[in-house]
Amino acid sequence: MIRCMAIDDEPLALQQIVTYISKIPFLELAAQCQSALEARQFLEQDTVDAIFCDINMPDLNGMDFVKSLVTPPLIVFTTAYAEYAVEGFKVNAVDYLLKPFGLQDFQRAANRIKERLGVRSEGVENSSSIDISPTTNHQPLTTDTDDSIFLKTEYRIVKVSISDIRYVEAMSEYLKVHVVGDSRPIITLLSMKKMEERLPDYFMRIHRSYIVNLKMIQEVNKNRIIMDKDTYLPIGDMYKDTFQQYLDTKFLGK
Repeated sequence: MIRCMAIDDEPLALQQIVTYISKIPFLELAAQCQSALEARQFLEQDTVDAIFCDINMPDLNGMDFVKSLVTPPLIVFTTAYAEYAVEGFKVNAVDYLLKPFGLQDFQRAANRIKERLGVRSEGVENSSSIDISPTTNHQPLTTDTDDSIFLKTEYRIVKVSISDIRYVEAMSEYLKVHVVGDSRPIITLLSMKKMEERLPDYFMRIHRSYIVNLKMIQEVNKNRIIMDKDTYLPIGDMYKDTFQQYLDTKFLGK
């Protein structure tokens, strides 16, 4: 069993995590706390394998709490704010759950904890495993045999079909790669320049923060591109002429 702790200052949110833990056969609830300070007191007397931790809490927020731990267990952050994902990567969080999340999302995070603990117990005996520990080389691994790239995200290396990429969004030193069929983007430590160099010519930089798959544009409305009913991307001033030239080659009409 994997001993875990739930931390959230909102009683209903805490109860949701506790309920989800009870539904995962390999998880065991060791403690539930309504503050990071309460959790710290527990950890002074006992240990856990993993923590499901809210970020926005009074007195001591979840991020600072985790950073203060000398030997932190595996961490899954729960938050209503997607921008905390980058900070989560910096403290090697296993996953982050964006509120409101369901049992399926929680199960995914629990499976990642299980996988990490399994890798930990196997040690270095399995020489065929892929080393995905942090590295200073953040370029995507590529293959010339098909239309795909490999991206490092969290402690995994995932294969992504280039043709399935809808658009790429810059977020500080990270990129959010939005892929068809996945509501959550892939977050990877990579520069826009490197990504732009790797993508084929049916992708175009339209803004300092966006690269779009031209095949997936649904509409162009003034200075923005509409990818779907919920996604509107701005066209930056320095990219307008290039994008207009592309439109001119496709435009039919007077």
